[in-house]
Amino acid sequence: MEKQQKNSLKPFITLILSTKIPKLALTIGLLASVITTLVGLSIPLLTRELVDGFAVSSLSINLIIVIGVVFIAQALIDGYSTYLLAAVGQQIVARMREQMWLKLTRLPVSYFDKKQSGESVSRLVNDTGIVKDLISQHFPQFITGIISIIGAIIILFIMDWKMTLLMLISVPITMAFMMPLGGKMAKISRGLQDETATFSGNIQQTLSEIRLMKSSNAEQVEETKGISGINNLLSYGLREARIFALIGPLMYFVIMVVVVVIIGYGGIRVADGTLSTGSLVAFLLYLFQIIMPVTMFAMFFAQLQKAKGATERIIEILDVSLEEGQDGLEIDITNEPVHVIDVSFAYSEEEPVLKGVSFEAQPGEMIAFAGPSGGGKTTMFGLLERFYHPTAGEIRIGHTPINDLSLASWRSQIGYVSQDSAMMAGTIRENICYGLKEKIADERLWEVARMAYADQFIQSFPKGLDTEVGERGVKLSGGQRQRIAIARAFLRDPKILMMDEATASLDSQSESVVQQALTRLMKGRTTFVIAHRLSTIVDADKIIFIEKGEVTGIGTHHELTQSHDLYRKFAKQQLGSGETLHSH
Repeated sequence: MEKQQKNSLKPFITLILSTKIPKLALTIGLLASVITTLVGLSIPLLTRELVDGFAVSSLSINLIIVIGVVFIAQALIDGYSTYLLAAVGQQIVARMREQMWLKLTRLPVSYFDKKQSGESVSRLVNDTGIVKDLISQHFPQFITGIISIIGAIIILFIMDWKMTLLMLISVPITMAFMMPLGGKMAKISRGLQDETATFSGNIQQTLSEIRLMKSSNAEQVEETKGISGINNLLSYGLREARIFALIGPLMYFVIMVVVVVIIGYGGIRVADGTLSTGSLVAFLLYLFQIIMPVTMFAMFFAQLQKAKGATERIIEILDVSLEEGQDGLEIDITNEPVHVIDVSFAYSEEEPVLKGVSFEAQPGEMIAFAGPSGGGKTTMFGLLERFYHPTAGEIRIGHTPINDLSLASWRSQIGYVSQDSAMMAGTIRENICYGLKEKIADERLWEVARMAYADQFIQSFPKGLDTEVGERGVKLSGGQRQRIAIARAFLRDPKILMMDEATASLDSQSESVVQQALTRLMKGRTTFVIAHRLSTIVDADKIIFIEKGEVTGIGTHHELTQSHDLYRKFAKQQLGSGETLHSH
């Protein structure tokens, strides 16, 4: 299957057709370039008339005017067709990029766990560009080249078949050289595309973690990595250049040999009077109309191979199945309990992360997950958010499996406040409203900022809500980012709240403010918390203790200190023995 795929053009053609080609523009563009070619075919004949008319003292003015008009017409039509075809290429690529972008934003999280984001970016930008070149430049040249060759050969046979046969010997010779070079070209260009994608992936990662890189003194390591990537690209580029370097001179050599032979043979014929000088000139001009396209073909096939490689990569992305749940029920989950029934999950066969986890959360309860790190707490959150699907068991809201709800409906009713609240580069306003389609009035934004205790620090910035936060929010402190995340949650008014130890990385002063904001946010909502510090969860309605993917205890803080050894040990270490007694 793989082998056949490699050599068949089917996936490529299917992909192009799926982009709804602007057929009218394409047809007009190709027609116009066919007309240019046909007009071009008449030029040597007109030249013959001109040359053969030299002997006559009076040069025919009419003939010169006709030739002038033909040249101008050809130039105008050529310009028009070039533009149309380029426009078609651009439109096809824009649609292809659209398809890919819609796809990439809707792919499951597990896809991005395996792929570097920069690699997908390179596919979206570079690989589609290769397809564009093929459609807008090389394909039209190929079509007009064929017409030009067929036309010229027919006219030549009519003019003088012996000389034509002599000249045609050069074609198979040329093809014999060109074909293997084209195949080699394909292999190199595929390598070049993959290398480009990996390179952009690495570079993007380094630049996005620039602080980590500098704080670890890793400039030199990254320099070396970057330079080796650049050198890999260089070596592919040079291999490509070597092939082009072979193609050019080879063509030139073949052309020169043929021209010399034709001139020699033609000269003898002119001398013995069986051929007019004009015919010999016309003959040479037609020769060029045949040889030029043949050289183009070599380029066309190289580019076609390149585009095939690129489309394979594009199709790979388009073929990944979307995140399940693009459509589904729209259910209001207010006052519905959450049931987790015997859920297991593994990222891959050999590493189970959760095994048979069951619990339930009544509306308005606070459920905390505790346990050693790496036990599966964050994975449980990923399943509740539907970033991943359980490998066994199911999660229900009321009596409905959550997978039956559309993702949009489910996620719009969940608020998520993480440990390192994520931010998009942009303003504070854009970050609070991120993902909401409707425009939010400033009064409402200030109201949620007040509820999240974020109004004061936002007011202290000269630009207020329009303050830029920098890439990933680097211009704000951790506590400020957290409070913006909480304001974002307030604005969405979620029914279920999920918090991944939202205060773990803050200093005690911001912690108490953020804690107050969270307490306010949790009121009346079903809340799931991942706890790294027990002090934040002693008041939870239910603490679920997870070790190595299994639930080893469920109960209140008081019950677990009595019945669960490891929990008691955690509590002793963190709270001291005094606090554990009067916490409830």
